[in-house]
Amino acid sequence: MKNKVYYLAAPLLAAIAMFISIWGPEALAEYKDQGILDNPHTESVENAGEGYRYQMNSNEKLYILSCCLSSQAFPESETSAMTHEADAEVDYQEPEGSYAFVVNRRGPSGREITDEQIYATCNEELKLLKEKGILPLQVRDVDASSYDVMLYSAIDVLEPRNNVAVWKMSLSNSQKNADKANRLMDAYIDADDGKIYEFYVRTPLLWEDIDADALAADWAAYMGLGEPSSFESDNPLLETTPYFRKYVFPGMGSGQTVVTVGFYEGINELFLKVSR
Repeated sequence: MKNKVYYLAAPLLAAIAMFISIWGPEALAEYKDQGILDNPHTESVENAGEGYRYQMNSNEKLYILSCCLSSQAFPESETSAMTHEADAEVDYQEPEGSYAFVVNRRGPSGREITDEQIYATCNEELKLLKEKGILPLQVRDVDASSYDVMLYSAIDVLEPRNNVAVWKMSLSNSQKNADKANRLMDAYIDADDGKIYEFYVRTPLLWEDIDADALAADWAAYMGLGEPSSFESDNPLLETTPYFRKYVFPGMGSGQTVVTVGFYEGINELFLKVSR
């Protein structure tokens, strides 16, 4: 009797198992969908919002900018380019290598300082640099009638999220006969926070009046870079002037940024520039 029940139950159990294996997953998925569809659900996610714009620290931004500027053929100042007036004839080269420094023709995205705001922002930063002793007090304010501005993007082509938006501000070519004493000649300004990365400025000072080590340290503190280290080289032809000192800051990975504090005699132009 037991054997007869077993033989009858075995095919029935097999049929039930086959039915479940065929229709079970579909029925289960349909049941789960009914509990999810048309019903809003919330879930806590750590660091929500990150990635909207990749944030780099000051050393990383400076490094990206230095790599991009070094890959270009820009005139450095009136002396190295012969005259600032010749800038109008300079055709900036196309980006080379894995770093690009290109005109941002779309303009500010809404997060950056606008072309209407950049003059006031620059004057605020110039005032701060003067208060910190980085620039002489005699340096004059900038204004829209005397200066030209252009928004650029410094981009790591292989890692496009590594990018820095900067305003380039230059004394206008229309100011050929203007008094350039105590004028800002050129500057690169962070389009997010207004910090001045690089500048060329006419001053009443002489090189012997300038404490390059103190200037570099104060500028590094202003930028939030940490302490500078001296960059030593036996090559006397690193610059087109004998009056300069170089410093090194950590960059990205094993990279580093070189910052030069220098002076062009004759035109009394103090400069701070970044390079690789």
